[in-house]
Amino acid sequence: MTVKKNDSEPENRLLTVRNLAVSFATDDGTAKAADSVSFHIEKGENVGLVGESGCGKSVTALSILRLIPSPPGRIDADGIWFDGQDILSMPSKQLQDIRGRAISMIFQEPLSALSPLHRIGRQMMETILLHRKMPAKAAWQFAEQWLGKVGIPDAAERMYAYPFQLSGGMQQRIMIAMALMLAPQLIIADEPTTALDVTTQAQVFDLIRAMKAEDTSMLLITHDMGVVWEMCERIIVMYASRIVETGSREDIFSNPKHPYTIGLLNAIPKLTGERGKLNDIPGQVPSPFDYPRGCHFEKRCPFSMEKCVHEQPPFYDCGPGHRAACFLLADNAG
Repeated sequence: MTVKKNDSEPENRLLTVRNLAVSFATDDGTAKAADSVSFHIEKGENVGLVGESGCGKSVTALSILRLIPSPPGRIDADGIWFDGQDILSMPSKQLQDIRGRAISMIFQEPLSALSPLHRIGRQMMETILLHRKMPAKAAWQFAEQWLGKVGIPDAAERMYAYPFQLSGGMQQRIMIAMALMLAPQLIIADEPTTALDVTTQAQVFDLIRAMKAEDTSMLLITHDMGVVWEMCERIIVMYASRIVETGSREDIFSNPKHPYTIGLLNAIPKLTGERGKLNDIPGQVPSPFDYPRGCHFEKRCPFSMEKCVHEQPPFYDCGPGHRAACFLLADNAG
């Protein structure tokens, strides 16, 4: 298999995803997890991918590394270009060389990502030896040093521990060490602090910021808008398998255009000193087996029009690098 190359990408472009569609064949029919998803990440850029649970964020991330099981999953795209090479046409051996070395992933639940049958030291060594020519003793010492760097106490002792013997915070720190220790070009962090308490969440994100190299890019997947404000320069908003808005952090927080983005921001609790009901987005996310014909947000949108029922809205430019898919913007489109 010949790997396709894309020489037309800008020099500073690290990742480009074009018209990604992911579906799963089930006994109940075909579930569409991602539909016409397109975005890019520049070198050294931190990008947040936000949206409610089940909107397709994790599936999009797993598709970048071709980790979707087939069957039942199926990936279709015009291309997933990483550093000028198309991952979809890449042989398995070459893709294996990229996983963990050039692109690393911090999974949502470390206890399920780490093997319960092997000690921490062995799992870290396996990653190192797979991508670097290094004596086993040196690899062990290298892994132990990284446990110390991410704040694991008694690192030498923890190398002999099994994952279930460690707290959730320690397991997540180990995942971060494994993701960062080979200095990858891209880190994909999929809800990296979901199972952690608030204090540990702050420590984990501080750790990622401190240990990540300046020229390393990150795709942070979360439903927490506060986290992306702290961690990301640019934000992609996803709803029910589609991207609905993308822009800089300031664009999204100060000048949101899509009704769904506005709803997400209004749902953030505010410290006003006044008691009252929390704002929410009424209704439910549509089933991936039966998405609406038109705008996927139409049934929950307070501004829904007849056109929204039958047609999918295109993207409209809202400013430099700021785009949203909503017919409300048609009158202002230039």
